[in-house]
Amino acid sequence: MKHPTSRMLHSYWDRLRRARAAPERSEIEPGEIRTLLADSLILEVDISRAAASVRLAGTHVCALFGRELRGRSFGEIWGTPDADPWRLVEAVAVDTVGVVAGLHGTTERDEAVDLELLLLPLRHHGETHSRILGALSPACVPHWLGIRPVTRLRATSMRILGHEPAPAALDAEATLRNLPEPANDTAPLRRGHLLVHPGGRS
Repeated sequence: MKHPTSRMLHSYWDRLRRARAAPERSEIEPGEIRTLLADSLILEVDISRAAASVRLAGTHVCALFGRELRGRSFGEIWGTPDADPWRLVEAVAVDTVGVVAGLHGTTERDEAVDLELLLLPLRHHGETHSRILGALSPACVPHWLGIRPVTRLRATSMRILGHEPAPAALDAEATLRNLPEPANDTAPLRRGHLLVHPGGRS
C-alpha cells in the first residue's frame, strides 16, 4: 500500500478484526476514521448475481466521478465494458482477504490520474461476503478534480493482502536491551537508557 489513506484504513480494520478474518460492520466507528471518510466507501455484494453496489461513498470519491455514487453499480463507475472489477470484489468477498489495486483513471479529455483502491472484507449479520470496506485515493490531486469526472478506470496492478497480522513492534525495553555497541568505544557504561562514554572534561 502506497497511499497514506490505504495504510491508515487497513491499520484500523486490522485492529478491529483482531484474530478474525474480518470485523463486524457495526464495529466501524466513523468518528475514529473521520479524516479518511472522504476517500472511503462501502460496497454491498450480491454473490449470486456477481455484482456489487455502492452503499456509501465519501465526498472525494464522488467528486472523482462527478456524481453521487450511492446505489450505483460498482462496475458501472468503471465506465467500460472490458473492465472486470468483479474479480477484485470476488477475491475479497469469497476468500475473505484484502485487496489493494493500482488503477489508472481517465476523463473524456484523456486527462489521467493514478489511484489506489483498497478493499477489505466486513462481516454483516454474521456473513463475510455481503459488505466490503474500501478506499479510493488519488496519488496526487489533479487540478480538474470536481470539474471533469473520471469516465474510465483500468486496473494496472493487484495484490492480495493475507490473513497474517502485522509483525508486533519490539517494546521499548527490548529495543534498549538490543542496542548495538558503539563502534568508537569498547567500554561504555549503561545508565538506564543512556550510554556513558569514559572521557575527560573539555
